[in-house]
Amino acid sequence: MERFIVAKSAGFCFGVSRSVDMAQKMLEDGKAYSLGQLIHNDDVVEYLSKRGLKVIDSPDMLPDGGRVLIRSHGVSKAIYDELLGKNAIITDATCPKVKRIHELVSEAQRDGRFVAIIGMHGHPEVEAVKGWCTDCVICENAEQLQQWCEKSGDLLDKPITMVVQTTQTRSNFTECANFLKKRCTNLQIFDTICGATSMRQEEAAKLAAECDAMVVIGGKHSANSVHLAAICSEHCPRVQFVANADELDMSAFSDVKTVGLTAGASTPAWIIKEVSNKMSEEIKIDAAAAEEKEMSFDEMLEESIKTIYNGDKVTGYVVAITGTEVSVDIGTKYSGFIPTTEFTDDGIKVEDAVKVGDTIEAVVVRVNDVEGTVMLSKKRLDAAKSWTAVEEAVDSGEFLEGTVTEINKGGVVVNVKGVRVFVPASQSGLPKEADMNQLLKQKVRVKITEVNRGRKRVVGSIRAVAQKERRERAEAIWNEMEVGKKYHGVVKSMTSYGAFVDIGGIDGMVHVSEMSWSRIKNPAEMFKIGDEVDVYVINFDKEKRKISLGYKDPNENPWVKFTTNYNVGDTVEVKIVKLMTFGAFAEVLPGVDGLIHISQIANRRIGKPEEVLSVGDVVEAKITAIDTENHKISLSIRALAEPAAAEVEVPKVEDNGEDALIYEVSADGEAKGEIVED
Repeated sequence: MERFIVAKSAGFCFGVSRSVDMAQKMLEDGKAYSLGQLIHNDDVVEYLSKRGLKVIDSPDMLPDGGRVLIRSHGVSKAIYDELLGKNAIITDATCPKVKRIHELVSEAQRDGRFVAIIGMHGHPEVEAVKGWCTDCVICENAEQLQQWCEKSGDLLDKPITMVVQTTQTRSNFTECANFLKKRCTNLQIFDTICGATSMRQEEAAKLAAECDAMVVIGGKHSANSVHLAAICSEHCPRVQFVANADELDMSAFSDVKTVGLTAGASTPAWIIKEVSNKMSEEIKIDAAAAEEKEMSFDEMLEESIKTIYNGDKVTGYVVAITGTEVSVDIGTKYSGFIPTTEFTDDGIKVEDAVKVGDTIEAVVVRVNDVEGTVMLSKKRLDAAKSWTAVEEAVDSGEFLEGTVTEINKGGVVVNVKGVRVFVPASQSGLPKEADMNQLLKQKVRVKITEVNRGRKRVVGSIRAVAQKERRERAEAIWNEMEVGKKYHGVVKSMTSYGAFVDIGGIDGMVHVSEMSWSRIKNPAEMFKIGDEVDVYVINFDKEKRKISLGYKDPNENPWVKFTTNYNVGDTVEVKIVKLMTFGAFAEVLPGVDGLIHISQIANRRIGKPEEVLSVGDVVEAKITAIDTENHKISLSIRALAEPAAAEVEVPKVEDNGEDALIYEVSADGEAKGEIVED
């Protein structure tokens, strides 16, 4: 054997722990009697016997007025009445889950229903349940149910209530329930299997499937221990069912690697420890345990039935989930439960928030010694942890995440792990006149600026987080910036000459000339505040913190398109966009204009371009010249017209001797006239 694994659910269930604890307290006032063995464990029974707890088999053996303990299995109503008849001083340690079955069958009896009890014949728990109803049958499995049905005749309309022994297996319960569902139309089924028992059995099955061998600790007359051994045998070929360490055969593990260990609900912690230590010695891994101070029998028993108090922090695992509560095994004599409202008040389904088998930390809210239960609160413990985290965040400067739950005149309230954090409007990160409702139900990060636990007052700032993150992002952007790099940004403000775009912590300027290859007069033609845009860096000055950004696509440069598709001598269809005294500007492509000199408008002399053309006219013209270096295009309508009857002389512009023969098309596509002397 190389290693062994102990099931976390092994050992006393809360019902057994509770009964042993009640016995201990009884014995503090002198000797007492137990009606039957308190639990199915000879070591515990012998220990309590030495302290004065005498086992009796029937009420007849109890002296008149004697003190008697009813064990966790419970007793029938008849026996309980007998004890009262002998003026007995009764301490009832019946497990609350078993007592619930007594109530169910008593109610069924009053309603005239027949009771089917699924459990072991002769087991004290089953015999006690039988004693709270008269018209009933006990069946151990579906096969016995079938035999009973064949003898009893037609069950179709007979009202039947089915309950099950708390330590039965889940598979047996399901099989029996399915059988009765097919035979009965007036059927009530109550799943009364203890949640801790189900969890113990499921864990044992899983562990047995993963291990080469299994050890099950428990008494041979303990129903739940017998069931554990049977379950393990279904999944593992080697199973040792032992009462204590003396019965353990270590030679059986000589050729296996991993051994699993589980124990029944009546097995005290010290017996599990003794078995564990014996296995540990075999593989030499108990050095740490050997150094520990040996505990006495009394100390080990006290440890296994320890009492808890309001305010204690406990850790357990979920054993069952109902519509109203989550049952938690906390390893003591008490059965813990947490109201499902603690998991569902945020609109979450309980099954999505917690699962059977989950480990949970909680704080004790209320202890009920009579019923053996303890109410727990996960939220209270979480809230206490959250307050500590909030207080530490003031000094550390750590940002905490929460959800905005309320809006009021002064600001917003953020729920940070159950702690209400007030954020003033000035620290919300929104503009002064902005609607605060846009933050409602949003997840935000806050910096805690003030904490007063006594007054339950916490103040925080969303703005401080945003500012710090913006500075960090800005520095990162400056460190990696280069010409041509692309960014996705948001338009923050507009001017008559351009727009400022936030590229993630830094604002850059997109000049109106860099917005489009087409001619635009106002940036508002392209953008509005809040628009998301893709831009690229044209140039930047890190020292002055200035960035020039471009928006128009360089690949869509109209001059490149023009020179790619057109040559001198081509005829093109153009649109007149502007009239001047010396000629007309015509759009060849969006963003590319050419000049038709006044002498090239018609095959006759004209005084003004308006005599022939109007803005908006679409005409054909011939490309007569392309100045690639200066982006100039010369066009001629005259070159496509029939020759005039008389020779046309190129006119001068009035009397100033100037002639507009040269013009320029800027890089953004805008044409500009240039007057030169003839």
